[in-house]
Amino acid sequence: MNIYFLTDPSIEALSQQLDELSSNTSIHSAIVLAGDENGWTPEVLDPVLNTSPLTLVGGIFPQIIHEGKNYTQGTLIVTLSSPIEWAVVEQLSNIDADFDTPLAELADHWETLEGPATQLVFVDGLATCIATFIETVFMNFGLEQNYIGGGAGSLSFVQRPCLITPKGVLQDVALLVRLPVSSGIGVSHGWAPISEPFKVTESNKNHVISLDWKPAFEVYRELVERHSGQTFNNDNFFDIAKSYPFGISKLDTEVIVRDPLMLKDGTGMICVGEVPEGSFVRILNGTPESLINAAGEAHYRATEAFKETSQGNPGMACFIDCISRVLFMEERILDEFSQVSGDYPMFGALTLGEIANTGSDYLEFYNKTAVLGLLSDPSKT
Repeated sequence: MNIYFLTDPSIEALSQQLDELSSNTSIHSAIVLAGDENGWTPEVLDPVLNTSPLTLVGGIFPQIIHEGKNYTQGTLIVTLSSPIEWAVVEQLSNIDADFDTPLAELADHWETLEGPATQLVFVDGLATCIATFIETVFMNFGLEQNYIGGGAGSLSFVQRPCLITPKGVLQDVALLVRLPVSSGIGVSHGWAPISEPFKVTESNKNHVISLDWKPAFEVYRELVERHSGQTFNNDNFFDIAKSYPFGISKLDTEVIVRDPLMLKDGTGMICVGEVPEGSFVRILNGTPESLINAAGEAHYRATEAFKETSQGNPGMACFIDCISRVLFMEERILDEFSQVSGDYPMFGALTLGEIANTGSDYLEFYNKTAVLGLLSDPSKT
C-alpha cells in the first residue's frame, strides 16, 4: 500500500496519475478519497472510473487528510497490490429497502475467502437509513473482522453522487470493500453531557420530532441558548448546533453522538444518522482540549487493539474524523491530527458520520467522533 496525493483537483490530473499507476503490474486496485471542492460530477468522473484497468473505490468527502493536514481540494490515491472484493448496496434512504438479502449473500461469499480482512464501509452521509444499514451489516457479518469508514458527501448538505465505484460515482448507496489486511481500531469523541436525559417521544429515522412530548427544537433551543449565551435565528442553526450534539445512551459503550444538521418545519431537527424513537438522549458539549484528548485516546485504543491482532508495527493508518470537529476546532484540528500520528504513513477523510467497531462488542454509525484504524502491511500478512 502506497499513498499518492494530488494537489491539482482536475479530472485530467486524476486520469494521468491513474494511467501511470496502471502501468505498474504490481498495482491492481486503489482507494480514492477526493475533496468535495474538486467539483467532480458523474459526467467527468464516470468515464475515468469505467475505463481504468485498476479497481477504484472510495468517495468524495467534505475534506481529506494527508500528512497531518486537511484539504478541501485534492485527491488521495492509496494503491493496493492485490485485487479487492467490493459491493454496493442501494436505496440507502428507502425505509422499505431490503438490506438483509444482499448483505447475507455477500457475507456468505466473503466467508469463503482466506486471509486477514478489514472491511472498509463508506456510505452516502446524507442518506436517511444509515444506522439501520449498519445494524444489518452487523447482523450478517458479525465482528470477526474490523470495520472502518464514514459518510461521503458535501457540506452544502445537498445529496448528490459521492461514492466512487468501478460502476461510476453513485448516490444514496453504501460501498463495502474487503481489504486484505488485519487492523486495530480506536474510537473516542470527547463530548460530555450538559443536560439530563430526554426521551425521544417521536422521530422518523434521522428526523427528531419531539423530546419529552414537546417539539424537539423548543427543548433543544431553550437549553442550548442558556448554555451558550447565543440566540438562534433563521441563518445560524448549524453554526450554534455544531457545538451541541445529541448523545444517545447505550449500555457498556461510549455514548453515540448525533449531529443536528438543520431544522425541519421549524420544530424538528434533521440529524446525521437515525435517532430511534423511545431512546434517551442528552445534549452534549465539549472543548478543543477534550476533543484533542479524545483523539489521543483513539490512538491508544487502536494501538492496543493492533497489538492483539497483528505482529510487528502498523504499515499504514486510516484516520476518519468528523467534519464538524473541524468546524468546531478550526485550526486546532491540526493538534488532533498530531495525536494520532505515528511511525506510519496516514491517510484519511473528514466525513459526515463515522463507522467503526469498538473492540469485539459493537458496530456503530457515529457523529463527531475520531476513528483511527492501524492497518497491517499486506506483504507481511
